[in-house]
Amino acid sequence: MKATGVVRRIDDLGRIVIPKEIRKTLRIREGDPLEIFTDKEGEIILKKYSPIGELSEFATQYAETLAKTTGHIACISDKDTIIAVSGAPKKEYLEKSVSSELEKLMENKVIWSAKAKNEKQMPVLLTDSDVAEKYSSQVIYPIIAEGDTIGTVMLLSTEPATKMSDVEMKVVQSAAGFLGKQMEE
Repeated sequence: MKATGVVRRIDDLGRIVIPKEIRKTLRIREGDPLEIFTDKEGEIILKKYSPIGELSEFATQYAETLAKTTGHIACISDKDTIIAVSGAPKKEYLEKSVSSELEKLMENKVIWSAKAKNEKQMPVLLTDSDVAEKYSSQVIYPIIAEGDTIGTVMLLSTEPATKMSDVEMKVVQSAAGFLGKQMEE
């Protein structure tokens, strides 16, 4: 565990303020759910809660099926990180932070499609600096559960000649709808 040097007091209602710098660094926003853990030494650990993270094993299998079926890179994210990937090296995507542009798409429940290389591509990862070179096409669909966006399903291609069609869009839409329903049950 890493010490921050910040000390806070608990108020009369049992609340504690997480400093703005820490919230910014860990990308914790107002309204984000936090999971509370305790250990044997009496430490309290707060962790960002990812509802779709509970389905990570299932999401991994779903991503593998999407990649095999479509022949494209399949990624599933929660609101902060890629939780499942297939069709590309896992170390490139898995558990990497999503880009701020992708976060905004999720916030606004936007469906994204760049079906050809000459269309504007969406940076997927926080480290995607030269997006135009990286992807030749992509479709991104938000996963919505109980009215809130909890992540995305994405099909990506780095092959120059690849063009996504409405079929890929429908596949991603179906996957996002299915995962959203799983979270509601």
